[in-house]
Amino acid sequence: MNGTAKTRPQPAQRVAQQPDDVWSIVNDAASKSPIQPVVNMGQGFFGYNPPDFLLDAAKEALNRVDANQYSPTKGRINLRRAIATHYSPSLEREINPESEVIITTGANEGILSAFMAFIEEGDEVIVFEPFFDQYISNIQMAGGTVKYVPLIPPARGDVETSTSGDWSIDVDKLEGAFSSRTRMLVLNSPHNPVGKVFSTEELTLIGNLCVKNNTIIIADDVYDALTYVPSKRMATISPEIWNLTLTVGSSGKTFYATGWRIGFLIGPDDLIKYVAAAHMRICYSSPSPLQEACAVGYPMATKLGFWKTCKDDMQSKIKRFVQVFEELGLPYSAPQGGYFVLANFSRVKIPDDYEFPPHVACRPKDFKLCWFFIVELGIAAIPPSEFYLPENAHVAENYLRFAVCKEDAVLEKAKEKLRGLTKYIV
Repeated sequence: MNGTAKTRPQPAQRVAQQPDDVWSIVNDAASKSPIQPVVNMGQGFFGYNPPDFLLDAAKEALNRVDANQYSPTKGRINLRRAIATHYSPSLEREINPESEVIITTGANEGILSAFMAFIEEGDEVIVFEPFFDQYISNIQMAGGTVKYVPLIPPARGDVETSTSGDWSIDVDKLEGAFSSRTRMLVLNSPHNPVGKVFSTEELTLIGNLCVKNNTIIIADDVYDALTYVPSKRMATISPEIWNLTLTVGSSGKTFYATGWRIGFLIGPDDLIKYVAAAHMRICYSSPSPLQEACAVGYPMATKLGFWKTCKDDMQSKIKRFVQVFEELGLPYSAPQGGYFVLANFSRVKIPDDYEFPPHVACRPKDFKLCWFFIVELGIAAIPPSEFYLPENAHVAENYLRFAVCKEDAVLEKAKEKLRGLTKYIV
C-alpha cells in the first residue's frame, strides 16, 4: 500500500445520484411505525393467488422437458397464439401470432425494449403526467428526453367526489409537445394512478397528432382486463394509427400473478421485429413454463367466465373500500378501470408541530400525509406527486393512491385504520 486512498469505481450517470424514491420512503416509514403490522395499500401487488386453473397449468408445465428450456426470443408459440386469439376481437383485426406478437419479461421490459428499439440519443418521448415512474427511467436509459403533458384534475376534486374520466387532457400543451425530435408517445389506459379510461374522442385526438408527426404510440393497456366503462383500443381508431401503435399487455396483471413477469406487445410486424431485436439483447427470452401456463390460461379464462368475475370482484372491492371515504366525508376519484383509488385529503389537518424527518419535510404535502398515515394510523398509501415533475407536484399534493387488489379482510382493516382520521378532519 502506498498510502494513497483508492477512488471507488463510479456509476454511470444514468443511475447516479438517484433521489430517495417513494418506495424506500414508504418502507422507511413502515419500519418506524409503532403500529404493527402496517396495512399495505400502497404497492399494486395482489393479496391473493392466481386462479387455480392457471396454477394447475403452471404445475403441469414444470413437468415438461421442453417447457423448462429456453423459449424462442419472440416467445412460446402457444402463448403467442393464445394472445392473438384473445386480442383479435378487441383490436378489430386478425392478429398474426408469428409476426405481430412478442412475449417479454413483464410489460415493463417490453416497454424498455420498445424504447431501446426506436429511440436515439436526444429523441423526445411524450408522456402524460401523472406517469408510471418506470417510463421515465426507461426513456432516459435509451438516451431519450421526456416531454410532459399534464392531465388536468377535476376543478372541484377537493370538495366533491368525481370520476377518473373527469381528469382531462390539456390539448394546447399536447399539441405544443410535438417537435421534429418527437419519436414516441406513451398512453396508459386504464391509467395508473388516475384510473382514467381515455374516451374514443381523446384517443382519436392523440392518435391523429401522432400520425401527423409520424410518432410511434406505446399503448400501455396492462389494466385492460379491469375496464369498467365502454372503451376502444388506440390501435383500432384508424389503419394509420394501427401502423404506429404498439399495444402493451400484462399476463401477470391479468391473472393476479405479477411475480411471473410475463408481458407482451402486439403491433405491426415492421415495429415488432425491432422490439424483438432489442428484447433479445436485453434478456434473450422469458420464463418458459409460465408462458405455457398463460397459454392455457387465456382460453380457460374465457371458458370459465373469469373475465366477468375479475371485473365484478374488483368493482366490489372498490365499492367496499370507498365506503370509508363516504363515511368520513372525504372526496375521491372513482376509477373507470384498474385497481387504484385516488382519495383527496385536503380536509385533513396534520398538527402544525408534527415532526417529520428531513427527507420527508422537504417533500410535497402528500408525502407528509403518507408518512403520517403510516406512523400514526398504520396504513400505507402512495403519494402521487412522485409521478409529477417537482414544479407540478402541487396538482396532486392533496391526494393519496390506494391499491384495492387485496383480500376483503385487508380492506376492512384499512377502513378501520382510516377511521382514525376523524379527529384530524376540518
